[in-house]
Amino acid sequence: MARPPAVAGRFYPNDPQDLLEEVQRHLAPKTPTGSAKGVIAPHAGFVYSGDVAGSVYSQVEIPDTVILLGPNHTGMGERIAISSHGSWIMPFGDLEIDTNLAAAILESLPIARENEDAHRLEHSLETQLPFLQYFRKQFKFVPICLMRLNLDECRMLAKAIVQAVRSYDRPVLIVASSDMTHYESHARASEKDHKAIDQILKMDPEGLFHTVEKEGITMCGVNPATVMLFACKELGATQAELVKYMTSGEISGNMDQVVGYAGMVVR
Repeated sequence: MARPPAVAGRFYPNDPQDLLEEVQRHLAPKTPTGSAKGVIAPHAGFVYSGDVAGSVYSQVEIPDTVILLGPNHTGMGERIAISSHGSWIMPFGDLEIDTNLAAAILESLPIARENEDAHRLEHSLETQLPFLQYFRKQFKFVPICLMRLNLDECRMLAKAIVQAVRSYDRPVLIVASSDMTHYESHARASEKDHKAIDQILKMDPEGLFHTVEKEGITMCGVNPATVMLFACKELGATQAELVKYMTSGEISGNMDQVVGYAGMVVR
């Protein structure tokens, strides 16, 4: 089964040459790359969040396999929805799902379900792919779309990912797709978002989860980020770095109603 793109032509250009030029506009120039266990990258239209996403992916060596964790914006499908078969059609070329790795995660986690509905119209994972493909034309991936989870469920999913990755015995990058505060002022969004960012810099997934809840931070991908942190720590990651933070107001000029974007690398 081949999934057609849901937001090509809206969030990013559908034409391959136009997309190439768009991605290149957002890359960080002359940035040294290195291996990473995880990243956090935003998923808005490239005109708004592309500079943050491009800065993140400019610093990371993309391995043969990527696990994509993103929030479910559509309300469709299962709470933990994993697509384990087929390919996704993208302007830069089709990408195959890593069936074996997806099956290993599903086998380890009964509350996860094989499900296509959650992915059909979802943009949070699709918007990562052009940047990943720019740096590595072909790789396999596992798309995991999450509705709101509790902390124990995040921990369980992370353990299933770790078990699957260890059995896989090759480098895997875990991508958490998330925007930060939604529709507050630039000043207020920046203040709140950095409270969440501080927890990520501390490599504290529990702290991130509870800070977002306590402070009322509308970080749509808090669950993907929490899962990624749990998993990366278990896989040996010891530090996180904030690569770039900005808000949509810095692009649109409207500083009263912004969305925040944080790009982070976990090594």
